[in-house]
Amino acid sequence: MDDLFNEADDVDLEKADSTAPLATRMRPRSLDEFAGQEHILGAGKLLRRAIEADRLPSVIFSGPPGTGKTTLARIIAEMTQGKFVRLSGVESNVAEMRRVIAAAANRIRTSGKKTIVFIDEIHHFNKAQQDILLPDVESGNLRLIGATTYNPFFYVNSALVSRSQVFQLEPLRVEQLEQLIDRALGDKERGLGNYEVKIDQKARQHLAKLSDGDARKCLNALEIGVLTTPSDAHGVIHFTLPVAEESIQQKAIVYDQAGDAHYDTISAFIKSMRASDEKNAMYWLAKMLHAGEDFRFIARRIVIFASEDVGLADPEALPLAIATQQAVEFVGLPEARIPLAHATAYMCRAKKNRVAYDALNAATEEIESEQTTRVPEHLKNKHFPVNPEE
Repeated sequence: MDDLFNEADDVDLEKADSTAPLATRMRPRSLDEFAGQEHILGAGKLLRRAIEADRLPSVIFSGPPGTGKTTLARIIAEMTQGKFVRLSGVESNVAEMRRVIAAAANRIRTSGKKTIVFIDEIHHFNKAQQDILLPDVESGNLRLIGATTYNPFFYVNSALVSRSQVFQLEPLRVEQLEQLIDRALGDKERGLGNYEVKIDQKARQHLAKLSDGDARKCLNALEIGVLTTPSDAHGVIHFTLPVAEESIQQKAIVYDQAGDAHYDTISAFIKSMRASDEKNAMYWLAKMLHAGEDFRFIARRIVIFASEDVGLADPEALPLAIATQQAVEFVGLPEARIPLAHATAYMCRAKKNRVAYDALNAATEEIESEQTTRVPEHLKNKHFPVNPEE
């Protein structure tokens, strides 16, 4: 295929330059190697079917850095029988776009061969540049693949979005990043398999967690750690937790999500809110987030606190806590930190009243320890006669 990713910093999928960063060398060469995104690339999913059948419509890939947007475009470039052209939202200008569009129209008219135009960082195009694409995308002269780290519904021309399928790529899970680490350490052709590396489980987990779902960040941190760590007398490179901390420039927090640290920290968080100690509540919140605690768990605890501890003293606390829970689900990390901090500060400043919770506990204790009271006659349902013969 001619002119495939002809920019200087791109490498062939089959043979990566040994001087390229590890993340570039380890780019997946097929859909089967692609990590994550099962919701759009799993067996039988629409996007996978379209790619394998070479029937891809115009699409926009949206997602955080390091989730595979550009890699997916490269795989499509290898699999398509059409002409594949790459443009950059940062570098390309109107004149270059017009040349590409004219060539695409001529190509389909003279040979029937389709053109796929990949625009990386498409959100950098201004409205006029995006408008240039509209007629030819709509007529089918070219098919667009746009890639952006921003929400395309806000940063891409709505007319262009309406003519494209939007696919959201998600951050890779910790276990998926750990698999990529092991794959890179075992690959002698493109990875670090020619080095004898012994990686500690805590070091592997630290790299995977602190990479925030970014495969590029994870693999590049792994590479710098391996290449800068001296081997021992037996030629083995020990990739330990301190090495991982240096490689990704962030220390590990002692925090076991299934152990004492998990329960002790959330307890300290709740008790700080209960004591209206906003400074310490924020500290424990920050520690949990930094250590990778599930932000949904934190939001649930705030909802419980709003009803249990604030209660009747401030009826607005519970709606705010529920709004926080919905907000964090909607925006995800890292922005979810903001509504969590908002809600934490509110709960610290709110007056506290446990009367409803205490009354429920007292009634429950009475039911459990004493004979159950029958419903008095004046409280019974009077819609039906007491005597069935009446």
